[in-house]
Amino acid sequence: MHFTSERRLDDNVLEREFILGDIPGILWTPASADPDTPTPLILIGHPPLGLKRIYPRISGRARHYVGEYGFAAATIELPGSGDRPRWDAVEQARADLRRAMQAGGPVGDEIVDALVRPLVDKAVPEWQEALDALLALPGIGGPVGYEGGVISIGIRLALVEPRVRAACLFAGTLVPAAMVEEARQVTVPLQVLLQWDDEGNDRQGSLDLFDAFGSKEKTLHANLGGHTGVPQFEMEAGARFFARHLR
Repeated sequence: MHFTSERRLDDNVLEREFILGDIPGILWTPASADPDTPTPLILIGHPPLGLKRIYPRISGRARHYVGEYGFAAATIELPGSGDRPRWDAVEQARADLRRAMQAGGPVGDEIVDALVRPLVDKAVPEWQEALDALLALPGIGGPVGYEGGVISIGIRLALVEPRVRAACLFAGTLVPAAMVEEARQVTVPLQVLLQWDDEGNDRQGSLDLFDAFGSKEKTLHANLGGHTGVPQFEMEAGARFFARHLR
């Protein structure tokens, strides 16, 4: 891991960009953190739109966790996104998905599988590699939480990575059937955020996926509004969820 930039933000948050191999990422930590007192780490998940494009959204969440609760937070660029090399198979699947949604018909399982499963298979080991590097830094010691989307990445990471102790997932229905079966094996505490009128997701499918999770502690937060209409107070609800389970 090589840090490429560093700046102190106005809410006592230190933001550092890094490169891990060929994977760009961002780390946020308390600017006054004590390296001898390791803090929990929250991984910020996001859709494959490129870090530069979605930076305002993810940095706002990260800065709240760090500035208000003293956590560390980090994210990495997903495969095939941002400045990373294009991924022809996934690009084709994205094009097929756009056509299916524009046509107003159902999105076939074959499109979902072609789009999501390769992304999960490649992204989750990269998240684990990032975890290895991040937890080796002074002042970061875990435990670890995962927050955001892609929900299928969150499912796999919560299942296979024992360092992830809790997850706050953003509901989505582009989930392969095989990953619904993986969700049944997830046991970490969960909080799932659902936008009731999300134009890009099937509400019943999201409810069915929530029901499938095997966690004994799972909470569903459902709010009226579309995909980008998440109420601001949900950020605080997510922070309190992690405070309960990571400290």
